[in-house]
Amino acid sequence: MYLSTLTRPARGQRRAGPVAANVVALGAVSLITDVSAEMVTAILPLYLVVGLQFSPAAYGAIDGLYTGATVLLRLVGGYVADLVDRRKPVALLGYGASAVAKLGLLAAAGSGAGIGLALTADRAGKGLRTAPRDALITLCTPPDRLGRAFGVHRTMDAAGAFAGPLVALAVLAAAPGSFDSVIMTSFCVALLGVMVLVLFVRDRPGPKPKREELRWRELLRGPAARRLVPASFLLGLATIGDGFTYLLVAERADLALGWFPLLAVATSGVYLLLATPFGILADRVGRLPVVLGGYLTLTAIYLLLGLGSGGLWLVGAAVVLHGTFYAATDGGLIALAGPLLPAGLRTTGIALVQSGQALAYLFSSVLFGVAWQVWGTRPALLAAAFVSVVSLAGTAVVLRPSEGATP
Repeated sequence: MYLSTLTRPARGQRRAGPVAANVVALGAVSLITDVSAEMVTAILPLYLVVGLQFSPAAYGAIDGLYTGATVLLRLVGGYVADLVDRRKPVALLGYGASAVAKLGLLAAAGSGAGIGLALTADRAGKGLRTAPRDALITLCTPPDRLGRAFGVHRTMDAAGAFAGPLVALAVLAAAPGSFDSVIMTSFCVALLGVMVLVLFVRDRPGPKPKREELRWRELLRGPAARRLVPASFLLGLATIGDGFTYLLVAERADLALGWFPLLAVATSGVYLLLATPFGILADRVGRLPVVLGGYLTLTAIYLLLGLGSGGLWLVGAAVVLHGTFYAATDGGLIALAGPLLPAGLRTTGIALVQSGQALAYLFSSVLFGVAWQVWGTRPALLAAAFVSVVSLAGTAVVLRPSEGATP
């Protein structure tokens, strides 16, 4: 399969049709799980930076480790799922670990080290489940409909992200100042997501690979993996993370603290509206242009925050651009990668691509935090915009169609 499929669909491919029931079931699991996760994470940057007085550099280190520390676990989970040809049990282990991590937050009782361990456990669960879940989507979907399938899944995921902070605010309204109540409610919601996974998601074995096809070198020799992993690393370098974006929007617009969680809600609302349309667009015009366009909106956010003036218009523009970024990119890279990876190592390959992003995100988050603390916000944002442009140019070069590819 040629990399020209990244830029446009092959002739004669169908461009419409319903998604598989398994995609909808996985979307329901993600929706419920995201309600649970976003109840906590929507207020986490504010809690750490304002409540616990973490410096930007310290927050950047925690934010980077939060995502990047599970790189090895992603790869192990992906490889095990391919080895046993069962993806649902590995995903179930990941969702279960994230649910139990909520109890770890309760046990931490405000301890910085305890909170860090609980967050690491939560991200470990996400690291385990993401590649098997996305592999299940690719295995039950024709290649020409992957953009639509991931768009529908991410739309349902975004609905959960939209609802999560609102549920947290409702709990706090009923029990003012009771953060423990938010966490316990989050745990109960996460358990519901695990139950839906057990009852409604069906495992989809892939083509049975020969033992020699499960060797890492077979995956790494492929032209798709050689291009996709460097591209995912470059895209990870272009990202500074939601927490930084929301903190900077709140600072530039002088928002009251009570409005902070609603930034994530508004972003998820835009994402919810645009995820499926962008997925359909990616199937029609090619996934690479849509993904790169999404990252350009992220670059625009850096420039807007670095050069623009404050005010409510800045909040609105940043939220719309941020939601558009997620709608165009979240799932887009995996939809792009899935058909290019060997069937016997599909889950491992997806985990490898995701790990490249996570590892780069660790570096970019730490470096941006240090730059913010040492240089100030404007120079740090302009530097981030420059790195983003360079990374996108590199990605376009790395993933350019092969010569002689089928048009």
